[in-house]
Amino acid sequence: MAEASASRPASTILLLRDGAAAKEIEVFMMVRHHQIEFNSGALVFPGGSVDAGDQEIVKRSDLYSGGEGLSESDRGFRIAAIRETFEESGILLARSKDSGTPVDARRAGEIADAHRVALNEHKVSFLSILADNGLQLALDTLLPYAHWITPEGMPKRFDTWFFLAAAPPDQLGAHDGRESTDSIWVSPREAVEGGESGRFKLPFPTTRNLIRLAKQSSVSAALEHARGMSVVTVMPVMTRTETGRQLRIPREAGYDGEVFEVGAVG
Repeated sequence: MAEASASRPASTILLLRDGAAAKEIEVFMMVRHHQIEFNSGALVFPGGSVDAGDQEIVKRSDLYSGGEGLSESDRGFRIAAIRETFEESGILLARSKDSGTPVDARRAGEIADAHRVALNEHKVSFLSILADNGLQLALDTLLPYAHWITPEGMPKRFDTWFFLAAAPPDQLGAHDGRESTDSIWVSPREAVEGGESGRFKLPFPTTRNLIRLAKQSSVSAALEHARGMSVVTVMPVMTRTETGRQLRIPREAGYDGEVFEVGAVG
């Protein structure tokens, strides 16, 4: 039997804001470039792999706040989530090192305009951007929401933490045109309906988390729900059936079911 491929640590953030419609929230999502190897063309939350640069920031406690009580691994997941979100959207969850005040939309825009392209082209490190601009990442603004591991047998596997965070006021976000080709603020309900109609291509974990998130009527309610949750790790078990594929996930993970039909086998 072939040995299962290792899963790569990764993080993603569900950035939330209260919607214009009553009792609906909105979440920031991006369409991945069709030439990207993993989930090409899919509507996803900003995020990506934990890298060596994130681990370097873990060692620099002056470059983040709100990490008390977290393990180095937990800090790495949060740092990667904030970095990837900044790279992909320009939204920055950080504070001024001197004053402790959150970075506002104007300052975040200035930093993105000055450094985001170079960061995406690996010409500058996220660590140096933080240090040069007197910033600390706001790790405590992220709340654990889900933990998914790609099923065994898949060629590319990820060990992904999903975090909830209230979007900083007036930081609207914009796709980078490289890894993502479009970005929208959308209610979880509308995103799920778009997946069902074919308007959007939604990965299975994304759909499950959107359905769960749609039960919350406000950002404050969603964050309060996350604070009271026990996150259960989900590694779907995939089997082939006569009609396609079937995925089984733990019922105690608190999603909308346990067994799911996910379409025909190609």
